[in-house]
Amino acid sequence: MDIYFRTKRLQKLCSTSREAQRHLGAKRARRLQQRMMELKAAISLDDISRLPPARCHELTGNRKGQLSVDLEYPYRLLFIPANNPLPETKNGGLDWSGVTEIEIIGVVDTH
Repeated sequence: MDIYFRTKRLQKLCSTSREAQRHLGAKRARRLQQRMMELKAAISLDDISRLPPARCHELTGNRKGQLSVDLEYPYRLLFIPANNPLPETKNGGLDWSGVTEIEIIGVVDTH
């Protein structure tokens, strides 16, 4: 899967284990690195598990259109599909098997 980043700072956080440990702590940094490897290895978003531990899922409310994977409770890695146009199912939902590009938008506590 192709991965883009909203900011250079976020790219550095997700790509450099030392930077991640400095900002997130050792345990959360390891989990972030693990999730990034899983996302890079996936062909499409459909390859990422919707079950724990990754628990990839679409968000609702003011975060509609965003997706997340769990890091260490309560933190999540947030991203949006970057395909243009967005792949859709027949009923208008997001077609996960067609999402081959994502943009990382943050590491946040969404609760």
